[in-house]
Amino acid sequence: MTEPLALYVHWPFCVSKCPYCDFNSHVRARIDGPRWERALLTELEDEAARLGPRPLGSIFFGGGTPSLMDPATTARIIERARALFPTDSAPEISLEANPTTVEAAKLADFRAAGVERLSIGVQALDDASLAALGRAHGVAEALDAIGNARSIFPRMSFDLIYARPDQTMAGWMAELDRALDLAADHLSLYQLTIEPGTAFHTRHARGELVLPEDDAAADLFEATNHRLAQAGMPAYEVSNHARPGAECRHNLAYWTYADYAGIGPGAHGRVPTGPGGAREATRRARAPETWLDLVDSHGHGRDEAVVVGPARAAEEALMMGLRLDAGIDPAVFARSTGLTLDQVVDRRRLKQAIEGGFVQNRADRLAATPSGRLVLGTLTAHLLADDLDARFPD
Repeated sequence: MTEPLALYVHWPFCVSKCPYCDFNSHVRARIDGPRWERALLTELEDEAARLGPRPLGSIFFGGGTPSLMDPATTARIIERARALFPTDSAPEISLEANPTTVEAAKLADFRAAGVERLSIGVQALDDASLAALGRAHGVAEALDAIGNARSIFPRMSFDLIYARPDQTMAGWMAELDRALDLAADHLSLYQLTIEPGTAFHTRHARGELVLPEDDAAADLFEATNHRLAQAGMPAYEVSNHARPGAECRHNLAYWTYADYAGIGPGAHGRVPTGPGGAREATRRARAPETWLDLVDSHGHGRDEAVVVGPARAAEEALMMGLRLDAGIDPAVFARSTGLTLDQVVDRRRLKQAIEGGFVQNRADRLAATPSGRLVLGTLTAHLLADDLDARFPD
């Protein structure tokens, strides 16, 4: 295989659980660092044996809060991954961090470990909003972390959440202008959503948490895109903005439906290890202790590995590709799924979506418009041919 592999490493621990978060994150009083390092390296070795030799395009340490990891563990994972998946070009190596004082003190050590791109979970630039979001840091810590990161790492991004309760357009625009003054070459701007199983979901159901109406949230989305485009950081994906050339290569692997492997609790992968090179969907056990026990007993924590049929692959690739401002390259789509866009998309519905201003269909790209990216789930379901599963069964 000559296509580069994207490797995701999941560190599932956080200092506290944010009330809006539905990620696979857990709070533990004590973590056996050496055992976790051994387990992650063991699972990395197992995955390399399954996939065979191929170049490494990126490593992304996500979570949870991977900046709670010992930087020495990060260094050993990077070193082993690069040895198992050798490549002539330098892979993009990213790590998510929170801007607490404890974590910020380790930034130089993570850079020395080989991390070259830092993604900081700031989430808001006023203390009242940070407290409402359950964050463990204040604005002063966030500003210090951003400044330190810019001086230490070649590439840096930070996250903000908008469409928060009681947030006004004027307030968000002022916060966004401040973010642009602080930013390097990348910003991730996420609209607050209420996810099942979170504390916010319970409060929202009780009427204790009120988000902006859909029209107001859509206005915030459109204003965000306009302001960032003016500043030279257009949206290359629904929630991600970058100066040209500064896009996150690892996340682009997901959105272009390239191959990616995941290790650690709850990590997912899409890798070609099935019969005839068919792609498998892999999943690791979510619970940290269960995953650890599985790795100790079996050499890996996988609890699912199923061949992805052409219909499912096409649906996933369509959904992911329409998230991108550039849209879907038909040749890449066909190579990734084994089906052409003409086989997958209903022509009559595509015409309706184009006329409705939700999709653009050019000779070399199928792309959602900003209006289409606001309703991606509905748009994807609308475009898919009804008989796709029947014509291309697993």
